[in-house]
Amino acid sequence: MHASLIQIAISQDESVNSRRERAASLVVAQRGADLVVLPELWPVGAFAYTDFADEAEPLQGPTHDIMAKAAAEAGVWLHAGSFVERAEDGTLYNTSLVFSPEGERAAAYRKIHRFGFDKGEAVMMGAGEELVTVALPETVLGLATCYDLRFPEQFRGLVDAGAETMVISAGWPERRRSHWTLLAQARAVENQAYVLAVGSSGTHAGVAQAGHSIVVDPWGEVLAEAGADEEVLTVEFDPARATTTREQFPALKDRRLGLAARRLA
Repeated sequence: MHASLIQIAISQDESVNSRRERAASLVVAQRGADLVVLPELWPVGAFAYTDFADEAEPLQGPTHDIMAKAAAEAGVWLHAGSFVERAEDGTLYNTSLVFSPEGERAAAYRKIHRFGFDKGEAVMMGAGEELVTVALPETVLGLATCYDLRFPEQFRGLVDAGAETMVISAGWPERRRSHWTLLAQARAVENQAYVLAVGSSGTHAGVAQAGHSIVVDPWGEVLAEAGADEEVLTVEFDPARATTTREQFPALKDRRLGLAARRLA
């Protein structure tokens, strides 16, 4: 498979409409790829909390429509990153979209783990309740968003649902970049899966972004890594290697589930 990770720069000096158009152009330019991935909340900025409500859209809103058109024009599977969704009941969600090469919506994933503790996303947005996988002709994608990367149980659930390639769309801050790389490799090794993790560049709401989008194979080897600035990271990988890795080193078969903890006096 040929994958393109678009590490788009996010700046509050660029309007949301302008960035939508630019992101669509970047997607279309990846014609010939099998899979294209965008970062988390790229229309508004993952840390631009004060803009979330104003820039929220329905599921099938402007970001959905322009990304569907771009996927069809490029003829690619497109993980369109995430945007601020306003549900029919008014609840906001951090929602990712996946489109087929025909421009049909194949999946929507609402971020399960909200970042911010007692502020920002954690109090402004609802939490997703469902694990989401998408079956491509070559592999099964497991979807996760940014802070989800810190919760290995989510990825175990995706493995149980058949995922072989984990796609993480993020707006990861520069000050925790070492965690980004470490966790991406850990999720790949422990799940014997590919990890395609794309972040953004630039600074939004005063928070410098880490960039350094990364592709890791099922043995934890880094196949490609971006720098700090806007770029398109391209990589060729063999999805079948997840299957052969699991067959040759069947650690997942040794999982022991349902064990009870015992407190010692």
